[in-house]
Amino acid sequence: MKRRRLYGRHRLTRDAERLAWLAQGLADSGSRLEDAWLETEMRTLIEKQLKAADEDALNQALDRLRETSARAYDELADQVEAACEVKQGEQQSNLLIAIPVLAWSRYAIPTRNVPKALLETLRAQLAAHILAADAKVNFADFLFSPDQLPQGYADTWAFADVLWRAAAAGQDLNVAANTLPDSQMFVSDVRYLIAVVQVPNGRPLFRWNEVEGGRAAALVNWRQQGGPIFQSLLTGCSYEVLTPDAYFSAWRQADMETRPFALKAAVDYLQVLFNLPASGIRAVAAPYFEHGLEEWRISFLRAGSDDVVHGVTWPLLGDDDENADLGAEIEALLKSTGIGEVRILNTRMPMEYCDDCGAPLFPSPDAENVHAELPEEMQDAPPAQLH
Repeated sequence: MKRRRLYGRHRLTRDAERLAWLAQGLADSGSRLEDAWLETEMRTLIEKQLKAADEDALNQALDRLRETSARAYDELADQVEAACEVKQGEQQSNLLIAIPVLAWSRYAIPTRNVPKALLETLRAQLAAHILAADAKVNFADFLFSPDQLPQGYADTWAFADVLWRAAAAGQDLNVAANTLPDSQMFVSDVRYLIAVVQVPNGRPLFRWNEVEGGRAAALVNWRQQGGPIFQSLLTGCSYEVLTPDAYFSAWRQADMETRPFALKAAVDYLQVLFNLPASGIRAVAAPYFEHGLEEWRISFLRAGSDDVVHGVTWPLLGDDDENADLGAEIEALLKSTGIGEVRILNTRMPMEYCDDCGAPLFPSPDAENVHAELPEEMQDAPPAQLH
């Protein structure tokens, strides 16, 4: 999802004030009965905003609570996400899920409609390894890039509502490719299948909710049996499937997994592109600051040259901050690939971008911001930036 617009400290709208008040009450609640009342009040107000396609109050309340109460922020975020993901009926419950796949390629990573036969195979493998015994699944028949997913809570709810209606009729949702935005081109990126899981009320959703079930075993089986299904969808790509999960949870997990995947993909890509062993590649990593630490950027160079040929960004996620030893984590990951040299700069680099193309600038060995560019004779190759 795109980054939300941040609201200042000006007075909140009436609905935003009430949402923040309810969320703080939920954070301070001392009983399940009080929780239930507060959650019902929040759900009613949140659904009103989503149905009106007006999420300003939601974002205002979230931004205020982010500054004032981390626990209340988490309570409200959980309620907003649940409103987008979950639809309760009298007899069954519906959950919006995402099925993420990490991929890299020298060519464009596909986004495309998924043939019906493949959806049936995926349905069978999900039933065998991921979903609980009573669960049914219906898909949106498209392999989405992050740019093509709904942007914001209201859009997510609207998309989920259409998919819920298709699932209620026992159908997969046909997605018209020409209605979706174009995807940005990265050497490494994520692709998503989106689906709705239906279960009778009171029954488990996932295999790991059942007795003797477990996430680790489910992922191993999914990778072994479900992973090969994606080969025909991701022609020319190296890829790795992740655990299917509730929409926002899967999205966050994919963001986390993308960071180490992109570093390893960069090394593999450069070995193929330049016909080099890993030992013929070196890397320079540095922290980038604006008001505070915003991200790390990693440059890739060939041994014996100071020209930056590729760059990878490592955004801060979750609890990451200036106190986290991200440099050590990045260094260990890079060394595990077998590259020849890793240099971690202690310089506080400024967040700078190319004036012409808007691409982020990356650290040189001399701690200067430079453009990542392939040699002139390779300018027709895929983009230099890895996502």
